[in-house]
Amino acid sequence: MDDGVETEMIALLPRVRRFAFSLTGSWPDADDLLQATCERAISRIGQWEPGTRLDSWMYRIAQNLHRNELRQQGRRNAHLRLAANDDVDTAAANSPIDRIELGEVGAMMQRLPSDQRTVLLLVAVEGVGYQDAADILGVSPGTVASRLSRARSALAVALNGETDV
Repeated sequence: MDDGVETEMIALLPRVRRFAFSLTGSWPDADDLLQATCERAISRIGQWEPGTRLDSWMYRIAQNLHRNELRQQGRRNAHLRLAANDDVDTAAANSPIDRIELGEVGAMMQRLPSDQRTVLLLVAVEGVGYQDAADILGVSPGTVASRLSRARSALAVALNGETDV
């Protein structure tokens, strides 16, 4: 693997870790998925086409590994584990109130259906475009837009205290 690709892959680790968390709902599971994603990416770096987006390729690897894990364990349930307060990374918040609000938003995001949470993380947090998110997830851009809209609406309602997500 060339040094440029290695440097780019290392720089992507925090983003891929957040994506893994959006898939798994827990930091320990996200870290396991991140490790498996890195192992797969390194062992199959020859399958990545230089000039294409390395981040999209790694997101697809993470998503495929997660799907395979769910299939192997027979855990195809739609219910999500509620995030415990320690499952929300609040290191980026500056004040105690910011950390509380960030924790609440993180917990609300964990209550979203997995497909909505994943799209929200890719587009709103990671800044991935609709077409790239669609390619990563294997859906149409319209599906990405629809899921994102539903996720944003559910969070807005929950943040206004009208109802739980």
